[in-house]
Amino acid sequence: MSLSSIYFILEKGVSHVDTKEMLYKLVGAKVRYYRTLSGLSQKELAKRVHLSESAISRIERGDYNQSISLATLVDISTGLKIDIQLLLSITEAEKHLMNWQC
Repeated sequence: MSLSSIYFILEKGVSHVDTKEMLYKLVGAKVRYYRTLSGLSQKELAKRVHLSESAISRIERGDYNQSISLATLVDISTGLKIDIQLLLSITEAEKHLMNWQC
């Protein structure tokens, strides 16, 4: 799955939502993208970061009780062997694709 397909899914799935919800969906899509790129299943990533598979699934959907701790994101980025900045930064292209309103 390419990053542009994730953006397309995000763009379709985030109409009429608030900024926080949009951010959760973006971070979740990035977790899924980098997990897939690493060749890991949700179960494998969950084991690496000491979370349940369903928690990883909720995070990837942007549906993690409307909050996700920085510590959890650090654990996920470590489990994926990526810099946490890749999960938290928002590029101009992402802002444009999501019609970002700050």
